[in-house]
Amino acid sequence: MNNRRFYFVLLFLFFGILVSNAQDPTRFKEQIEKLNTKEYNFNPDKKLVVFAGSSSIRMWKDVQDYFPEYNVINNGFGGSHFSDLLFYYDELILKHKPEILFIYEGDNDIAGNKKPSKIKREAKKLVKMIQEDLPQTKVVFISPKPSIARKHLKAKYEKLNRKLSRYCNRKSYLEFADVWNNMLDNDGNVYEDIFIDDGLHMNKRGYDLWAEVIADYL
Repeated sequence: MNNRRFYFVLLFLFFGILVSNAQDPTRFKEQIEKLNTKEYNFNPDKKLVVFAGSSSIRMWKDVQDYFPEYNVINNGFGGSHFSDLLFYYDELILKHKPEILFIYEGDNDIAGNKKPSKIKREAKKLVKMIQEDLPQTKVVFISPKPSIARKHLKAKYEKLNRKLSRYCNRKSYLEFADVWNNMLDNDGNVYEDIFIDDGLHMNKRGYDLWAEVIADYL
């Protein structure tokens, strides 16, 4: 009886972990519908650039103003993980057939207690889909950023960034935009004046730093 109870507890804990890591992508249904109904008046002579990912993308409201020589679509949806972007791949990426695609995911994955190795596997799955459907699209992963609110997870973010960087360096069709180091001072501490009050999302100074890095990939 004791053995049965022990194994029951183990089974309960196992499924508890699965549930705690699970994400229901339909929680973004309203955000995705708004993105899909948005209309654009683009210059046909300019290349199309899509930014997809979590709230650091979604809140970059004036990203088009930073790169006026391109047609820019902001397909960020707040709180998303790599698994969510996989779920909405058709609507947010494939539909637009971008010539250049910037992806920002991993920030919430780490905060959601996902292991860097699992996050990398989901990133690779996304890349495989893009390669099959859009082989001419240039794909750039934006490194998960440092922040005040999540500084206790610094080591995990650094580990994920190393994995993503090495993966991108091995693929000719991938690039890795390292915004992490651009957001640190000479002592290796994140700038505190580049965030809004929550210590997680960026203000204009933060996006200025991002733009300095991203411009090199355009």
